Amino acid sequence: MNRLQANLLLTLAAMIWGSSFVVQQIGTGELGTITFTGARFLVGALVVLPFGIKQLHRVGRQQRRFQPGDWLGLLLTGCVLLAAAALQQYGILHTTVTNSGFLTALYIPLVPVIGLIALKRKVHFSIWPASICCFIGTYILSGAHQVALVAGDLWIISSTLFWAIHVILVGILASRTQAPLVVAAGQFLVCGCAGLLLGYLVESPSLAQLVGAAWGIAYVGIFSVSMAFTLQVVGQRFTPAADAAIILSSETVFAALGGMIFLGERLSLLQLSGGVLILASILAVELLPMLGRPRILD
Repeated sequence: MNRLQANLLLTLAAMIWGSSFVVQQIGTGELGTITFTGARFLVGALVVLPFGIKQLHRVGRQQRRFQPGDWLGLLLTGCVLLAAAALQQYGILHTTVTNSGFLTALYIPLVPVIGLIALKRKVHFSIWPASICCFIGTYILSGAHQVALVAGDLWIISSTLFWAIHVILVGILASRTQAPLVVAAGQFLVCGCAGLLLGYLVESPSLAQLVGAAWGIAYVGIFSVSMAFTLQVVGQRFTPAADAAIILSSETVFAALGGMIFLGERLSLLQLSGGVLILASILAVELLPMLGRPRILD
C-alpha cells in the first residue's frame, strides 16, 4: 500500500467517526459511560478478532513472532484508548455535539508536539501551520464561536492528550509488528474487557440498561470501532502520526456534511470556509513534502 492509499483509508475512518458523534450522545440510554465504552469496544473486538487471529498465525509462519514488548505495547495502547474514549464519551453527554467535535480537535497539534519532545521525531515544516489551520478550521466549522466551557467540555479536553498518545502508539505498533489487524483486535479487546470490568465495579450496570443501549452499542461498535479504528491502524502503517492526525481531523467536515444531508442542517458561508481550511491543510500535508523531493530522470 502506498501513502496515498493509506491516507484514503484514514479519510474513510474520519468519515465514519464523523457520523458517530450524534449516536454517542443519544444512543447510550441510561447506561454508564465506562460500561458503554467497554461494551462498544468489545463488540468491535469480536468483529475483528477472527481476522486478527488469522493474521497472527500468518505472521508466525513468516517467523516474525510477536515479542513480549509488542504484547505490552498492545496492553498499553488498549488502556490509553479506554481512557481517551471514556473521557470523551462522558464529555459528549454533558455538552453539545458542536463543542465535542471542536474540542476533540485539540489533539491535532498535540501529536507532532509529543512526537518531537518524547520521541525526537522531526516533522516536515508544513505540519505546524497545517495543525494550527486545522484547529482554526474546526473552530469555524463547528460554529463554536462563543464556547463557554462547561464541565463536559473539560472532560473532552482532558481526553485529547490520550487521543494524541493513542495515535502515536498505533503508528509505532502498526509499523513495528506489520500486523494491523492483530493490533486493532488486541487494543479493542483490552479496552473492551477493562472497560466492562471497571464499569461493573464503578457503575453497576443493570441488564435493562444494557438492553436499552443495545442499538447504540451495536452501531458504534461495528462502524466506529471495528471499521474506523481498524482502518486507522492499517493506514498508519504507511503514514506518519502527525500527518494522520491532520487527515483524521476531517471527521468534523463529514459530521457537518452528515448534518446537512440527513438532518437538514445548513451551514453559513463562514462555516463552509472552516471546512475548506481543513481540507486545504490536508492537501498541504500531502503535497508540500513532495516539492522538496528530487525528480528522477529517465
